[in-house]
Amino acid sequence: MHALISPLVVRAAGEGEELNPLVPHLVEIALSLVVFGILFFAVKKFVVPNFEATFAERTTAIEGGLAAAETKQAEADAKLAELEKQLADARHEAARIREEAREQGAAIIAEMREQAQTEAARIVEHGKTQIEAERQQAVTSLRAEVGALATGLAGRIVGESLEDEARQSRVVERFLADLEAGTPGVN
Repeated sequence: MHALISPLVVRAAGEGEELNPLVPHLVEIALSLVVFGILFFAVKKFVVPNFEATFAERTTAIEGGLAAAETKQAEADAKLAELEKQLADARHEAARIREEAREQGAAIIAEMREQAQTEAARIVEHGKTQIEAERQQAVTSLRAEVGALATGLAGRIVGESLEDEARQSRVVERFLADLEAGTPGVN
């Protein structure tokens, strides 16, 4: 390119004019305008559409990303609300279960108390029955001993033997009846 410009510059300098380095020559301005036009056309034809396509893709991607983010945020909010509802339901269920457990515990305690009272009453009744049986046994044993002692004593007092069982039994019965009545029988 320098080869094209040099002859024009030499010719202009040869005509007797002095070259001013601050003022551009007409050829340089024309050549700059042509190169600038070609460069402008090439950038407008090839580079700008690629930039526009890239910008459009980025805009679409960003808008799609924002829409996706908004969708994900809405889904997350819905999931959070659902989880909070499930948590509230779980807390309510836990409270209900605790209340049921308290009621069951109270029922079990009442049942155990009732069983304990029934068992205590049964033990007391059994004890009373056993005491009554032992008392009857003691009374029978004492009657036999008292009878033997009474007949022996009566025989000594009367002076004759009361070995006859029928007589001995009548004397013992009469003696015990008098003792139970509280008045000793004197005949």
